[in-house]
Amino acid sequence: MPTTSCSSWMIALTLVVLTFGSIGVPAFADELPREAGLPLAMAAKAAHAALEKCKADGYKVTATVVDRMGVVRALLRGDGAGPHTVDSSTKKAYTAASLRRPTSELAELITKVPTLQALRDMNDRVLILGGGLPIEFNGEVVGGIGVGGAPGAHLDDACSQAGLDAIGAAAKIPAAK
Repeated sequence: MPTTSCSSWMIALTLVVLTFGSIGVPAFADELPREAGLPLAMAAKAAHAALEKCKADGYKVTATVVDRMGVVRALLRGDGAGPHTVDSSTKKAYTAASLRRPTSELAELITKVPTLQALRDMNDRVLILGGGLPIEFNGEVVGGIGVGGAPGAHLDDACSQAGLDAIGAAAKIPAAK
């Protein structure tokens, strides 16, 4: 007798799974968000273009590209760049990706609105100093690029913009006149 009830229970469970499982799974899968990723080749191309722009201008820098979650996808430290530039470029890229704004814009914002100073202390990976730009395609931020080491935030910004230009991402700083 126990074998029959066990068999009946297994058959009933199988029917429930087949009936409801096959209907429910595709419906849930369709509701999952779709996000664009940042391919390694594109990250490397952006970092290289940023590094080359600064090198051509005579600056020894590091260029870092992170994905939307702030994970490093490419990091190039130029010959002669200071060791601090690795951290600064990475933090600038992280900040731009995380907050989805250019770091120069954030620096200006916290100067104008002192109550936003706490943004600096959000976590130890944030650096609100020019040189970080979000990487955006079709209105979607897929990562960030950061440059550190040029003698001025506006110069780091220009090199980061060269990285965006190389991969066809949305411009984040005005074109030079």
